[in-house]
Amino acid sequence: MLEIVERRGHDGVATVRVARLPDGTRLECVDSVQPPVPRSEKWVLIVSTLKGCPVSCPICDAGGSYSGRLSAAEIMAQVDCMVRERFPDGRVPVGKLKVQFARMGDPAMNPAVLEVLQELPVRFDAPGLMPCISTIAPSGCGEFMEALADIKRRLYSHGRFQMQFSIHTTCESSRRRLVPASTWSFRRMAAWGRRFLDRGDRKITLNFAPVRGFPLQPRALAEVFEPDDHMVKLTPVNPTASALASGMQGVIDPGRPAEAQAVADGFAAVGFETLVSIGELEENRIGSNCGMYVGANETEAHP
Repeated sequence: MLEIVERRGHDGVATVRVARLPDGTRLECVDSVQPPVPRSEKWVLIVSTLKGCPVSCPICDAGGSYSGRLSAAEIMAQVDCMVRERFPDGRVPVGKLKVQFARMGDPAMNPAVLEVLQELPVRFDAPGLMPCISTIAPSGCGEFMEALADIKRRLYSHGRFQMQFSIHTTCESSRRRLVPASTWSFRRMAAWGRRFLDRGDRKITLNFAPVRGFPLQPRALAEVFEPDDHMVKLTPVNPTASALASGMQGVIDPGRPAEAQAVADGFAAVGFETLVSIGELEENRIGSNCGMYVGANETEAHP
């Protein structure tokens, strides 16, 4: 079903796999580690859920060439090829096996993701399995989100699931420039989160790849999202072709950790647990960031 046509990277950081479907569509999946944490303790698999993405966010290269949803079998095949390469029998002796539905496409736009979430613990013997859904909360995703909550309760309770909303700025009207799509309001996200969370669950992560010129007002965020239920994750804007073309400059500079910490401290001051997540700079060269490799090599991929 998947033909791996190209690889880039190395085991010590990340490996991007470019796969081709029978219809000629190309997609990406990534397996990565987070040095100095060994793979035996944490292994991250990042899979695509759509053929491209219908949302052309100005900091992401995955958009602009959307051609439909991937089937459950096509999503599962990405996980399968990465797992079986290292663990042919499907037994994955890893402390935390994070399967993140965040490479190309928003998972909440594809109901097949729900099928995959139910199949993963059947397909693999992986005690450390922890899926991660990262979404912009597109309008019309209500049925998906309610089904997701049910699956989490049945299969991934007590901290074995990671839920993330990608919001990037604390101003909803400004967010429309960074996420040019119709989405849930912040208040609807927060209300759903209150129903989603059960005792022992991980806090819902509010993802920020903050951009200069866009509001970051911790107090405004805390008025909507309860710090007891949510944490804030701050990341750099990846050096994608889209970010460079749009002139978007990130607030979090990997070379200025003190400035990044000052931003984090602002959210911590109003009660949020905060995390500044700056990956290996080698990932930029590899192209293991959001939708980056296929977009940058589309001409070579389709001569």
